[in-house]
Amino acid sequence: MTFKVFVDGQEGTTGLRLLDYLADRTDIELLRIAEDKRKDPAERARFLNAADVAFLCLPDVASREAVALVDNPDTCIIDASTAFRTSDDWVYGLPELIKGQRERLRASKRIAVPGCHASAFVLLVRPLIDAGLLPPDYPLSAFSLTGYSGGGKKMIAEYEAGGNDRLTSPRAYALSLNHKHLPEMRAHGGLADAPVFTPVVGNFLKGLSVTVPLHLSHLASDASAEAIHAAYRDHYADERFVRVMPLSDDTNLDGGFFDVQGCNDTNRVDLFVFAGEGRVVLSARLDNLGKGAAGAAVQCMNIHLGGDEAQGLASGL
Repeated sequence: MTFKVFVDGQEGTTGLRLLDYLADRTDIELLRIAEDKRKDPAERARFLNAADVAFLCLPDVASREAVALVDNPDTCIIDASTAFRTSDDWVYGLPELIKGQRERLRASKRIAVPGCHASAFVLLVRPLIDAGLLPPDYPLSAFSLTGYSGGGKKMIAEYEAGGNDRLTSPRAYALSLNHKHLPEMRAHGGLADAPVFTPVVGNFLKGLSVTVPLHLSHLASDASAEAIHAAYRDHYADERFVRVMPLSDDTNLDGGFFDVQGCNDTNRVDLFVFAGEGRVVLSARLDNLGKGAAGAAVQCMNIHLGGDEAQGLASGL
């Protein structure tokens, strides 16, 4: 069976990556809008309603406008913006979130793809909340290190132009503490409050890691590095795209250093528990253009259409 797929916003970073994923799929018929019609509402509506699956790779306002153009009840919309990630009538596109999430993705015609930082954060935090190891009101903090492709075409062009010394070192941003991923990090992480979150962009194209430090004395009485690690193993035991790495200090890393790009060009997430005296550091890494964006969107499409969840995606295992 062949499914008709339309990418609205196909010239952006995520849209272009999606087209790469879909280009060789024999089960997909890509609907291509003419270049001079990309912003024509009537033409966009025609393509959106002709599709079995419509990916929206647009800013929030444009995504809402696109959704309003769809009146075909059979069109499944998979939106990559932040517009609908905490909406009750949209399903959060993280299949590994909780038991039954895949069934929700299969049944829904409205799927919101998670943000890249949020994906890594939620995959670290939610299993510990559900296992009773981490109190929902724990005052969490987190930081993220990400490649510059997460900033879109303008930032990519800025970095790749070269000649700007201020771009050679890592740069923290969103220091007003209102990063756009915070609402979904709180809601889908199962938290009472959003974390204090500091993202940092580095001088490399792609790759992302989110790190969450914890004091064990402030967790549940039975919380330990071993218990946290076991909770991850149990929660992700049958997941094809989540790899729980061995419980460790930093001795099994490459020279003691963490490789933020270790999942690049895959749809995989690696989870780490680093143990110290009375403390742990939790880290998740992924490709921000893969599992953090376009790869996650394709994974959601595969599930919704009832096919092989991994079709067209690399686990890198």
